[in-house]
Amino acid sequence: MADKENRSLNEILAEQSPAQLQAIGISLAEAAAESQALLSEVMSNSNGQLKTPDKSDPFGMLGAYGRLGQSLATNPQALMNANIDLWMGWVNLWKDFTLGEVSESRDRRFSDPDWSANPAFEFMRKAYELNSSWMMSLLDSASELTTAEKRKAQFYTRQTIDALSPSNFFATNPAALKAMVESGGQSLVDGLRNARADIKKGHGRLSISQTDESPFEVGVNVATAPGKVVFRNKLIELLQFEPTTDKVYSRPLLIFPPWINKYYILDLREENSMIRWLVNQGLTVFVVSWRSADDVTRDYTWDDYIEQGVMAATNEVLARTDSDDLNAVGYCIGGSLLTGALAYMSKTDDKRIASATFFASQSDFSDAGDLMVFTDAESRRNIDDIIEANDGIMPGEMMGDTFNWLRPVDLVWRYVVDNYMLGKKPRPFDLLYWNADQTNIPGKTHHTYLNDLYGENKLSNGLFKVLGESISMKDIEIPITVQASREDHICPWHSIYRGAQRYGGDVNFILAGSGHIAGVVNHPRAEKYQHWTNESLPGTPEAWLTAAEETKGSWWPTWWTWLEPKSGPKKAAKPVEDAGLGEAPGTYVKMRLEAIAAGEHPATKYSTPSVAKPKPAKKAAPKPAAKKAAPKKTATRAASAKTRTTGTAKPTTKSTTKSRTTSTRSKTAASAKAKPATKKAAPKKAAATKSKTPAKSSAKKAPAKRQGKSGKSTSSPKA
Repeated sequence: MADKENRSLNEILAEQSPAQLQAIGISLAEAAAESQALLSEVMSNSNGQLKTPDKSDPFGMLGAYGRLGQSLATNPQALMNANIDLWMGWVNLWKDFTLGEVSESRDRRFSDPDWSANPAFEFMRKAYELNSSWMMSLLDSASELTTAEKRKAQFYTRQTIDALSPSNFFATNPAALKAMVESGGQSLVDGLRNARADIKKGHGRLSISQTDESPFEVGVNVATAPGKVVFRNKLIELLQFEPTTDKVYSRPLLIFPPWINKYYILDLREENSMIRWLVNQGLTVFVVSWRSADDVTRDYTWDDYIEQGVMAATNEVLARTDSDDLNAVGYCIGGSLLTGALAYMSKTDDKRIASATFFASQSDFSDAGDLMVFTDAESRRNIDDIIEANDGIMPGEMMGDTFNWLRPVDLVWRYVVDNYMLGKKPRPFDLLYWNADQTNIPGKTHHTYLNDLYGENKLSNGLFKVLGESISMKDIEIPITVQASREDHICPWHSIYRGAQRYGGDVNFILAGSGHIAGVVNHPRAEKYQHWTNESLPGTPEAWLTAAEETKGSWWPTWWTWLEPKSGPKKAAKPVEDAGLGEAPGTYVKMRLEAIAAGEHPATKYSTPSVAKPKPAKKAAPKPAAKKAAPKKTATRAASAKTRTTGTAKPTTKSTTKSRTTSTRSKTAASAKAKPATKKAAPKKAAATKSKTPAKSSAKKAPAKRQGKSGKSTSSPKA
């Protein structure tokens, strides 16, 4: 079998009988008919559901290349050196070709043996690699380009190089040619039929299928963790998952996933579900399931996501668990939202969130990776036009395409070759099914994200506003864990690290192996990848990594070591109370883009918000009873009353406590000989309640109360 798979194109052609060659001819005629049908369907569906502005250069590619040309013109020596290198490369290429020297490529696009064994294909491959290197080297010679201009020029140059790979063309792909010959031309016919199906799925635009979606169904074989919808408003469904342990920690965990995709990336299969793993640790887990934008939520703003998302979910979790506070998690853009909410809560003295963890989430956008190609001023204006053309909604299809084109070799051209040239059907893969299950975004929310965060970096710089209040990340003093993934191209770990330095309290930074998804969702039983930890947070990410300790396997157990002490004492577990809203995963997560476009809506039975749990009231000192008592017991009660009065003093800052202690020292000295014995003496000894010893007790008790909520010592509360 191995020898058959590794046969060359020439060997396969030599084995073909006249009848087989005739079958190929018939299939080619059928393929021509399929091509005509494909073109007809493209033309007839040219006005599809997705509306895009009619712009020739929406993201400024031509402008970037224009500035590149100007920069190269001012540096002729660098251009000459690059051309000399290209010429020498061609000389060496012809030399190797003449001498018959064979070399294999490490690029998996050229894994077919003919790319090295067949001189013609080998020459095409080497010529492509040589020209690609030359094109990228030109960018290094353009010294006058700004960072943003160079990033954009590099991005589009790489896109061009990847598109021009000889593996992407049928006539220059030996694997495609061999498949055609071996199948009697059927692979070509099947490939064109696959393309027609994808055109139909995209309503006239090519929507490349990355997986066979038919075996999967949300709530049946993905997103299956047992639980219930316990709250629903127009923006979120709040899911609570059933406990699997006899006792649970008293402080619940609330997760805010991104709304660019759906929450069940954290619950794909039972064997890799983070939600199930957290429940098995003894946590009461809640997850927000965001509604994909439609005609009901199209006008929702960032502040609406704060109010109807973070605040509403927090209120409901505390009401259902009878807890004073909770631990929170924010993933990707869900973490950016949570950061803004935490800064606002800190400013308004709202202490309902005791600690926060961020998965692959940026708060500093000064160097936010490849997505910055689409977030400069010109690109943002184009995106605003797209939102306007689609009735105030950022279409999920365009978001999906954007992320795919960030990695075109793996997420675009690979499937062009497999599906359309080799005629293969995509294989079922749950991760790619989730990746294709895209969501719409309210235009105003997306505008804020791109303009205020990516464009102006307001969240990190203390210029962002939440519910009308200017906020600062420095005000967030609760314990924080920030997780990043080393190969993440969407939220680069260097960018996440800079954001981690902006928080005002203790920050625990964890760097995981792999990328944006696999780096986060890495179940311990998989025994994959590795992670790095470092108790300090030095000035640069490079310095942090140099001193970091590497640990094999998932980062989840390391995070749990940090989170478990902050989860409170244990209590008896109870089944999730039925709110009459249905079982998890709910209805919002099941809404597909096609259904939304057809005017369908999810469930409309909305919950009445629970009454916000009041902050614990401070107990007033009980007044001594008016009835008579034995003299000895009276003294005891008076002393007890004084102790209770001192014990309920309001929390104060260290400076206030110190001042109060100092000011009472003279009073204490003056009354040092006085002994409180009866109630009659109490009025004269009022100052005694501020004596030296009680003052110290009061100073200690205020921060101790905060320590109990966070599980970790923090600075004292603001005056």
